[in-house]
Amino acid sequence: MTAPVRVLLAKVGLDGHDRGLRVIARMLRDGGCEVVYAGLRQTPAMIAATVVQEDVDVVGISLHNGGHLTLVPDVIAALRSQGLDTPVVIGGIIPDRDLPALTEAGVVAVLGPGASEDEVLTAIRQAAEQSN
Repeated sequence: MTAPVRVLLAKVGLDGHDRGLRVIARMLRDGGCEVVYAGLRQTPAMIAATVVQEDVDVVGISLHNGGHLTLVPDVIAALRSQGLDTPVVIGGIIPDRDLPALTEAGVVAVLGPGASEDEVLTAIRQAAEQSN
């Protein structure tokens, strides 16, 4: 029997909209994942520290504040500064024109509004496989 995928879910920056992230947490839990919910107003350093403490397989970040091109690379840099290569999946309002920059920064998947449960679970599982 393999261990369930452990996923850290967080909102980075001052974005206070977390209803969608709570729905994703339930989807992942119902899909057999272990979910660590860090919640709102996380800094990149806080996220990296939680990844270390909780030994997660994947980081999931939800953004609705337009700061994805700044905040997500900062999260990835914070992870790398801790010696972590944990894959990062993001979701939220992300314009298509920003996808190449996010991929270049190290994001492994981007999920937009209305992503299905299958899409979410597949993205998380594929990201976890990359880290193993």
